[in-house]
Formats: sequence, structure tokens, C-alpha cells
Amino acid sequence: MIDCFSRYAWGRLYTSKLPITAVHVLNNDVLPFFEAHNTKVSTVLSDNGREFCGRKDQHPYELFLQLEEIEHRTTKVRRPQSNGFVERLHRTLLDEHFRIQGRTKWYEALEEMQQDLDDYLATYNTKRPHQGRNMNGMTPYAVFKKGLPKATKKEPRKTAENTA
Repeated sequence: MIDCFSRYAWGRLYTSKLPITAVHVLNNDVLPFFEAHNTKVSTVLSDNGREFCGRKDQHPYELFLQLEEIEHRTTKVRRPQSNGFVERLHRTLLDEHFRIQGRTKWYEALEEMQQDLDDYLATYNTKRPHQGRNMNGMTPYAVFKKGLPKATKKEPRKTAENTA
């Protein structure tokens, strides 16, 4: 997942694509981060995969978003451009992390891969300057903090989340 405003990213490795895995990363990683900063996720943008979309009254991901009062938007079918932030994050993860780690380390468990991904994302979010639009060489965490409301902490920040 990635916050479109700041490019702050979260990631979990799973062996299957299930709605519960999409709920897991949102519930355990993303929402606590926003809550720790006294702000709220207002909208989630995802592709149309079965792990994200289904009957609104039965699908676990849809039900979770309703429970958290988060609007769910989906991209146009077969239009990866409409989810460009996630597509770019995937490319960065491949180029800067997975292809390098895959050549230098032999993984015996998913937990080892997750620990290395967590370490990379910590660097990506807090130490690696970004040059993209509106980033101006700042880290995603610095941009996130800069974008928090100053006057009142009760109003949710207008933000969108992209789901990989």
C-alpha cells in the first residue's frame, strides 16, 4: 500500500491473494500509522482484483472498509496507469530491493523475506530522498508530517491510498 500524497509505503508478503490479506495489511499497518498521527484514511483506491472487490454485503475487504468508514474506489479495468503510484512502487521495489536481494541472499522462509522488506521500507520511507512530483528531495515520512493539518487535528486529511 502507498499513500498517494506522501509516497509512504507499507508492504506485506503473502503466499496467496485473499481478501483477508488485504484487510490484514490495512488493519495492522496502515490504519495504526494514520491513527498514531491523529489523522484518518478517507479513501482507498485498488485494482479490481478478487481480494479487493466483491459483493459489498459479503466481501471481507468491502465490509472492513465500510466498518472503518473508508470510501472504496477502483481503477479502470486493464488500465494500470490509473494506479500509477502503485505501479511505480512495484518497479522501485523490484529494482532496488527484490532483484538485488534475490541475487545475494538465499531465503528459506517467508519471514526472512518480510524482515528484509521491512528494513528496506524503513529506509525508503525515512531516509531515502524522493525526486518525484511534489517531493522536492524529501522523504515520504517528512512529506506525510508536513501534510498533516495544523489548525485542528479532528478533521481527516484528504488522502487516497493505493492498494497493490
